[in-house]
Amino acid sequence: MTIPAASGVAGSGHRGILQAMSVLEIEMRDRVAVLTFNDPDRRNVVSDELNAALLAAFDDIEADDGVGAVVLTGAGKAFCAGAVLDSLLAAGEGAGGDLPHIYSGFLRVAHSTLPTVAAVNGAAVGAGMNMVLACDLVVAARSARFDTRFLTIGIHPGGGHTWRLRNITDLQTAKAMVLFNQVLDGEEAARRGLAWECVDDDDLLDRAVGYAALAAAHPRELVAVTKETLHATAAVDESVPAVELEIGPQQWSMKQPAFAEMVGKLKDRISQKG
Repeated sequence: MTIPAASGVAGSGHRGILQAMSVLEIEMRDRVAVLTFNDPDRRNVVSDELNAALLAAFDDIEADDGVGAVVLTGAGKAFCAGAVLDSLLAAGEGAGGDLPHIYSGFLRVAHSTLPTVAAVNGAAVGAGMNMVLACDLVVAARSARFDTRFLTIGIHPGGGHTWRLRNITDLQTAKAMVLFNQVLDGEEAARRGLAWECVDDDDLLDRAVGYAALAAAHPRELVAVTKETLHATAAVDESVPAVELEIGPQQWSMKQPAFAEMVGKLKDRISQKG
């Protein structure tokens, strides 16, 4: 696999720290927004503050045509340690009324029109694993630990956890992790399909940004429509409806200026080689 080297923070162009919140840091590397969960003393828990910051950040990022992809990672030794336990207890006392709010951050990630990459450093636990499962691509550090942990604290999985985990891996892997407390490290996660690959910790962020840059290089609207189609194919199990599902979006793409421009460039390269 060929991955371009990630850009540094310093330099000209669309780079540098755009916004620093108390629990979320946003950095631009060319057309890639790097969002870092920045609450290391609490192992980057899914707090009300983090959820609010994620909602605001994705609204801003999606409104910026200069952003083509997003990377999520964690500060310190953990990716995301899951929900705040007191918030879960309060939600239980309130008949689950606060659960949608607890889920709001990672669902905003899951429903983003932009391609998203999880750069998983250290532990991703419970709702923190949901943050991983919400992303389009997962790159794991060797230090990564994927731990569902819901049943261990006496709570049923939530936020679509079992559905996402089963879709990304398989039924047996989902059962092993959820029912039998199996925790995967980065290498095992890659073998099981939970991560695309496992890399050294020092290479993690650059590797994730490199992947994100590949997606960010495509026309933004085309990526959004293609991502929507990929999700829609989950309900298709035969060839004919699969072809029909793609006809409309493909015809739309062929009418876009980018298509003629990119085909023209390809023809020029071919003629130069000939």
